[in-house]
Amino acid sequence: MLNSNTPTILPKREVWLDWLRIVACFLVMLTHSTEPFYLGGKGSLILTHTDAVWAAIMDVLSRAAVVLFVMASSYLQLPLHYNTREFFRRRAARILPPFIIWSIVYALVWGEPVQNFKDLIWNFNYAAGHLWFVYMLIGLYLVMPLLSPWAEKVGKRELQLYLCIWLFTTMIPFIREWLGGSAPVIYGPSGIPNPAKYPLWGEASWNSYGLFYYVSGMLGYMLLGLYFRKFVGEISWKKTLAIALPVFLGGFAIGVFGFLRRVGADAGGVFPIEGPVGLAALWETPWLNDSIGVAMMAIGWILVLRKFNGGGRFYQRVAQPVSKASYGMYLSHMLVLSQVSAWLRDSLKLGSDGILGVWTTPVQILGTALISYTVVAIACVLIRKIPKVGKIIV
Repeated sequence: MLNSNTPTILPKREVWLDWLRIVACFLVMLTHSTEPFYLGGKGSLILTHTDAVWAAIMDVLSRAAVVLFVMASSYLQLPLHYNTREFFRRRAARILPPFIIWSIVYALVWGEPVQNFKDLIWNFNYAAGHLWFVYMLIGLYLVMPLLSPWAEKVGKRELQLYLCIWLFTTMIPFIREWLGGSAPVIYGPSGIPNPAKYPLWGEASWNSYGLFYYVSGMLGYMLLGLYFRKFVGEISWKKTLAIALPVFLGGFAIGVFGFLRRVGADAGGVFPIEGPVGLAALWETPWLNDSIGVAMMAIGWILVLRKFNGGGRFYQRVAQPVSKASYGMYLSHMLVLSQVSAWLRDSLKLGSDGILGVWTTPVQILGTALISYTVVAIACVLIRKIPKVGKIIV
């Protein structure tokens, strides 16, 4: 266990984690570029069956983005390299200033500023929904010092056992649906939907903390990052692809067909289909972060990305600076992406009226993600170079 006298041993730079951040950041923007094609206006809206298929493919493809960031953080931070006080000081200095700055920016730019600042006392600005990630990440940092002594000593079989239990919890959303059918949607005062859950293994109306509550969710991805760090050595490309491709494609299929099955059942073969925002929340069930499909895709991504260990001129001049600016890119990208998305939708039109036919939707999605990524990456890399304040902003 680390104490105040423990010498600090910094890990060497893991090149593949820079590539992971680059990929994960693009996947985040791909997710947000896809959302307008099943979330329209103030509710759920899918114009055509073709749009439903493209939305499923693009959104599921990108849905491991956030959990890749979690696994990267765990891979680097767990077990802790510093005593607890130093760990929190370093994490706070890196995470909080940019988060506060961009929370203020979004509060001023989107919605009613006065109400937005009141809401920030209790939560993130819902207009900038992607900021939920920072709260979750800070929560994981709070438990890392508790897990660190165990993480130093845990054996391979013991960690595999916990990961198996966690993987079982990723199937619970499907078990709930199988037992309880379509869950009713309950709306809170903010208008954000909360699907009622079929109670399992100790859960009840007066108790949310069931049997698997403490070994589920993002904690599992933190343990998965630890597992790769401690117990997964060098694997050949042939073996990597033999494992990663079927695992990734299996998770991808679970997400795509799960989404399309739900949309098809609600549409009854008739498009456009629309409804309250809670309808889209139920469509998204197969690709939520705590679902088996996303876990499988994350494992596939990690296995492949670990092979990208080469440096070189492009890495030094382009990839590494973008990776270092990736947190700022995540925080700021919606300001650019929302404008690019609206411009492309106006220019190319929508659905069957699109000027590229069935290719209109995927071109808009990929175009929005690529243009936004390029603009935001350049901006954040340049901002980061500003003396003294650049790193505070991004």
